[in-house]
Amino acid sequence: MADYKDYGFEVSDAAHTFEYLTKPLLTLLNKNTNNCTLDLGCGNGYLVNFLLANGYNAFGTDASAKGIAIACQTNPDRFFLQDLSTGTLPKELQKLPFDTIISTEVIEHLYDPQGFIEFCKQVLNQNGEIIISTPYHGYLKNLILSLFNKWDLHFGPMWHGGHIKFWSKKTLSKALTDAGFIIIAFKGCGRMPYFWKSMIIKARLV
Repeated sequence: MADYKDYGFEVSDAAHTFEYLTKPLLTLLNKNTNNCTLDLGCGNGYLVNFLLANGYNAFGTDASAKGIAIACQTNPDRFFLQDLSTGTLPKELQKLPFDTIISTEVIEHLYDPQGFIEFCKQVLNQNGEIIISTPYHGYLKNLILSLFNKWDLHFGPMWHGGHIKFWSKKTLSKALTDAGFIIIAFKGCGRMPYFWKSMIIKARLV
């Protein structure tokens, strides 16, 4: 964690994943029950700013100083730099009553995903909800990657800050349930079923 290098956000534009994640993500949010939302790993803040523009109460934090600086250009009171060495949220966020955490395309980059989930538990209120997206892996997609010899391209080992964990519905669900969550929703995102680009899992803390 201490060896983190700034991801290098340069612009405020949406990531390419926004195109296929946003619609299914919004179906999992309810303004009446998801009253105070934290985007953990918010990058350049595009998603939080989008949610704010659509009437949601949302905040964002990220370890990228460049990303937070870009995010703050739109809503400076909603974004805060995350110090990964502290194990806590920025002080400005510590007393907010978060009932929802969103984390899109983050967990696949982490050496310690279970530690990340435990951190989410500390942040959430009782019966809080977590909504995680990550690239999807399953039997059929993995088979096609193998048949067409696309694994080297898919893994992209020279990508700085690239993917180091590859999740299926089963493995991510188990990581969440082992930590004390119950799975309440699953969405495949992008492409045809079982060849999805990404997946979204929503879980509730019990």
